[in-house]
Amino acid sequence: MSNRPRMTLSLDLDNQWTYMKTHGNPDWESYPSYLDVAVPRILEFLKERDIRITFFVVGQDAARPENQDALGQLSAAGHEIANHSYNHEPWLHLYSPEQLNDELARAEDAIEGATGVRVRGFRGPGFSLSTATLNTLKSRGYDYDATSFPNVLNPLARAYFFSKSQLTDEQKKQRKALFGTFSDALRPVKPYRWDLEQGELLELPVTTMPLFKTPIHFSYLVYLGGYSKALANLYTRMSIAMCRVTGTEPSLLLHPLDFMGLEDKTGLEFFPAMAMPVDTKLELMDGFFSLLLKTFEPLPIGEFMKTMGTGDDLTQYKATFAHDKVAL
Repeated sequence: MSNRPRMTLSLDLDNQWTYMKTHGNPDWESYPSYLDVAVPRILEFLKERDIRITFFVVGQDAARPENQDALGQLSAAGHEIANHSYNHEPWLHLYSPEQLNDELARAEDAIEGATGVRVRGFRGPGFSLSTATLNTLKSRGYDYDATSFPNVLNPLARAYFFSKSQLTDEQKKQRKALFGTFSDALRPVKPYRWDLEQGELLELPVTTMPLFKTPIHFSYLVYLGGYSKALANLYTRMSIAMCRVTGTEPSLLLHPLDFMGLEDKTGLEFFPAMAMPVDTKLELMDGFFSLLLKTFEPLPIGEFMKTMGTGDDLTQYKATFAHDKVAL
């Protein structure tokens, strides 16, 4: 048993069509996929380091026969499977309770059909979160939510995305909470409990740098590495140090595009670092993992959250969001 502090690792398995849909490209409706390329590459990377993580799977992908072999490999390799919604719409916070219940139920059934696993954890697409979502998760028996993203750069990330998108003004309005809002940066970086109508639900935020609340997920580290490998490694070391000083067990986020590059021809050149060769990106990722694994013991989210329980040491927050009274 390692005496290193723990960290959790998760990967939002956003597919090619999900990025196109959020970006406003109508060709998403043909559901182009790179899972047959990305999943084996990711699994090999994790196997080489003897790491198990949590994969947040999109229900629509799980429902499509051409993806089921790739998705079945995830659970077969011993990784945790969790829910990333059915339709992957970052405006999920605008759904009514009835729509949310249907969205989660459809995803649960599709994901179980593809992986053999009944999911117990959730992360909203585009970090979309609402009181109605949390209440629905609680009523459906989920163990945790992992959507909160307390990042001060959320508005800048959204503005950059919009500037590269094909979205109409109406679509931008619909996506105005994409990546989270500035007020989300005021939320904690450590686990806490939501105080809901039906009880409590554990929340594991995607960790940002303690105190500064700037991102430390791998896509951001790779983005920095595109300018300077030394800068990216320095920033990673600083993030590790801040987590150690504040007693934060980080929850770090991966995406498939962290393992894909120029040669994969995904049509996602608008995404930062997608002009980078695959070997260069994987070399950066290897360096980040080497730094992190010297300090932290990685776990899937579900295993980590079981140790949280409902202890009094976790802060409790009333679930309130500015957009709670709006529904589609």
